[in-house]
Amino acid sequence: MTDINAFIDDKVKNNDVFLFMKGSPDFPQCGFSGQVVQILNYLGVDYSSANVLESDELREGIKAYTNWPTIPQLYVKGEFVGGADIVREMFQSGELQTHFQQAGLEVKQSA
Repeated sequence: MTDINAFIDDKVKNNDVFLFMKGSPDFPQCGFSGQVVQILNYLGVDYSSANVLESDELREGIKAYTNWPTIPQLYVKGEFVGGADIVREMFQSGELQTHFQQAGLEVKQSA
């Protein structure tokens, strides 16, 4: 499990915004991942992602890494923000946009 933790740690710490999701941004393979992708795309935030469906080790590893049972998982500047429900609620309240701006990230649109 150490290799997968190193992989996750690298992605989280070396990308300003990183999304662990089911599928890809172009082809989300679950509704919750699709919602987070839509929000990030709407805000125009640059992000990278990893498809947890490509590896059981990654799918289980990310859950253990954050002690969070669900996917997708969004990270901003190395910090776990939350899953689909939290991201959606933060977006609707404007808190997500503020969070990105406070992290020094450009947001092209507001809610």
